[in-house]
Amino acid sequence: MNKIIKGAVFDMDGLMIDTEKLYLKYWKQAAADFGYAMEDKHVFAIRSLARKFSVPMLKGFFGEDFPTEEVRARRTELISAHIAEHGIDLKKGLLDLIKYLKKRDIRIAVATATPRERTMTYLNKINILDRIDAVVCGDMVTTGKPDPEIYLTAAKALDLQPCQCAAFEDSPNGIKSAYSAGCHAIMIPDLTPPDDEILPMLSGVYKSLDEAVSFFERRI
Repeated sequence: MNKIIKGAVFDMDGLMIDTEKLYLKYWKQAAADFGYAMEDKHVFAIRSLARKFSVPMLKGFFGEDFPTEEVRARRTELISAHIAEHGIDLKKGLLDLIKYLKKRDIRIAVATATPRERTMTYLNKINILDRIDAVVCGDMVTTGKPDPEIYLTAAKALDLQPCQCAAFEDSPNGIKSAYSAGCHAIMIPDLTPPDDEILPMLSGVYKSLDEAVSFFERRI
């Protein structure tokens, strides 16, 4: 794999912004509103997962009658209300890492399973769009994470090969997507640590984004 890194591709939820805790809370509340007892393990299983994969998984958990779209819409409503009242918290080290990358002319993309409209709303709220070179969202690709398409698309948008890109993720499904695309997959764990399946795919694991500067010091 090419050791010269010219691009950095960031997942968004749980990686750039501290929203995975909201998904955990409000997936469970939304499901409860429809009479289903969703647990942490169910939410973890569908983190960053494309809808074509998450829908059958949810129905596998709760039965074919589980109203996936209604529960999802309710979850989105609850998260939006929370953010409208409380705002969005940045993940530790995000701005420091982006500042470092921009000074070294590393191109930056966002590759998120979140739909484009909501993605742009969030990125606008944290005043970061002017430092992003490309944004690829879940509704802009045919097959989302863990398929590699979204990372292949992000690398292409940066005019780079995947092997020239570091990919930052907090979830196993995101790591699988980045790794299978040929990116240098780096995990910044949020709700769950890397497991034995994910560890061999990783080029690095850091507690926070600013600590990942050391990865670039050896490769740019």
